[in-house]
Amino acid sequence: MVRVRPFAALRPPRGIAAEVAARPYDVMNSAEAAREAGEKSLLHITRPEIDFEPIASEHEDRVYRKAVDNFCTWQERGWLVKEAKPCYYVYAQTMGERTQYGFVLCADTADYFSGAIKKHELTRRDKEDDRMKHVLIQNANIEPVFFSFKDNATLSALLEKVTSGEPEYDFVAQDDGFGHRFWVISDDADIELVTRTFASIPCFYVADGHHRTAAAARVGRYKAERNPAHTGDEEYNFFMAVCFPESQLRIMDYNRVVRDLNGYVPEEFLKALSEDFDVEKLPATAVDFHPVGLHNFSMYLGGAWYSLTAKAGRYNDGDPIEVLDVTILSGLVLDKLLGIKDLRTDKRIDFVGGIRGLGELERRVDSGEMAVAFALYPVSMQQLTDIADTGNIMPPKTTWFEPKLRSGLTIHLLDD
Repeated sequence: MVRVRPFAALRPPRGIAAEVAARPYDVMNSAEAAREAGEKSLLHITRPEIDFEPIASEHEDRVYRKAVDNFCTWQERGWLVKEAKPCYYVYAQTMGERTQYGFVLCADTADYFSGAIKKHELTRRDKEDDRMKHVLIQNANIEPVFFSFKDNATLSALLEKVTSGEPEYDFVAQDDGFGHRFWVISDDADIELVTRTFASIPCFYVADGHHRTAAAARVGRYKAERNPAHTGDEEYNFFMAVCFPESQLRIMDYNRVVRDLNGYVPEEFLKALSEDFDVEKLPATAVDFHPVGLHNFSMYLGGAWYSLTAKAGRYNDGDPIEVLDVTILSGLVLDKLLGIKDLRTDKRIDFVGGIRGLGELERRVDSGEMAVAFALYPVSMQQLTDIADTGNIMPPKTTWFEPKLRSGLTIHLLDD
């Protein structure tokens, strides 16, 4: 079972929430962050390299120091103000016709080490170290991680109750057009209900933010080892997360583009594909070239779209990893035909989140930058939880969640 607790968030006053809130640090490069950052933007804290001319390397000591200086300045200027008491919060995101509602809370680092917080991706030690350094120098979790949990009727009813009232924040972000609303749960009875009900939830699943989760857990352990009076109840034992009921989340497709055909000409490549796939050229008049279901892929090659359907016997439906479309594509196409052995290191392949649409795949191939593009059917939440529950790890670049959590609506201080 998981342990959660409320926290006294550092957060912006209502009138400037939209100005402070920013996209997560890891969805943009420094130049993009510099273009997006207004005067009050949290990007000056999460991407402080943008405050140097020219833009500095994000790993320089002066950049880390600038992050601390900016964090202090935002508090001094009243752009970030501490809540009067520990609370829970509700954060709603709207993309098109769909809205997802999550609890903003503090999760327990002990649950990460015990396995009650389940992951489905590998993390890199260097990226963990970088995130850990940011947490330690600020003594705060500046950006939340993104968790899911199995639906619970009590928590769903509380979400409905809380969100029937007027939100504390309500704005549409200019950079992505998504709606963001936010409520404060300050009633003591509601706070106790959240804490008690989550204690019956068997586990959390990391949806997005594996490196931030690992870094936060390591910070808790690091501080505990240096505190002779450690009890396990100190604020540093907890870290900030936004937790959504599983049924509210949707995973988008995560697609692939490849620079060359590994010596094949298009006709030879199509013939080679036909050994493992039923290959069909789609009519140019078609209105939708997305894959139609599991084990069906869309391929853009030579100005035309093709449907590829994996033949029976080419994959193992009984294995949670082998049955994934990313595994099938990697084994039967990327490795077997195109010679791409390691998705993490091979420079011939790149990845395109589904939020960019199939037009981005066409653009990159038509420009001559890439030779071929593959669109995949999205992974389901059930597939994700099956993999996490069995202790398996998904292949790289498998899941793309949208909308991304807005940073800056809440910050968790590690010493309260």
